Amino acid sequence: MGLTALDYRRQLQQLLPPGAAWPRDDDAALTRLLASAAEELARIDGRGDQMLVESDPRATSEMLDDWERNFGLPDPCLTATASAAERRKRLQQKVAWQGGQSAAFFIALLASLGYPGCSVTEYWPMVAGSKCNAALNQGGWRYAWRISVPLAADVKTLTVTGRCSEPLASWGDPGLMCMLAKYKPAHTILYISYGV
Repeated sequence: MGLTALDYRRQLQQLLPPGAAWPRDDDAALTRLLASAAEELARIDGRGDQMLVESDPRATSEMLDDWERNFGLPDPCLTATASAAERRKRLQQKVAWQGGQSAAFFIALLASLGYPGCSVTEYWPMVAGSKCNAALNQGGWRYAWRISVPLAADVKTLTVTGRCSEPLASWGDPGLMCMLAKYKPAHTILYISYGV
């Protein structure tokens, strides 16, 4: 709660010694001098209150660039956002980021990036004691897993105005692949399938 210029002027007047040499009338020259100093003190007080607001990433505006720099934003894997509200939203996600390696974590991450309905499949090699109907996977599959992204997520088809060298259809999101490659466990092999 900031103090007004009038509050600061009264405080400055109370610091003056008593006596007729130190008038406190509103039209006195000394009061006008103290009023000009009080306006600057009130402005500085207001800026201090604004800094408290700026310390919250959900409400920051002036220090948004500093917040983003400290949390590694803008992320090179994601498309750049133009509006301050979208930038604050990404900042909030990054500040609240917990990380993880579970399938539930990656499904939640994909949903927050705009890919709902994804699923994770983990592959395991067949070993002694496996079920009779278990797939016979090679040993390297122990560390492989697949994320299935619904086909509607990102499909580009050739149009009449397309060039001859363009494919008839393509899918995939380089930003999504970049993001998943960045956060996947380092020892694993990740496959992304579209259309499931």
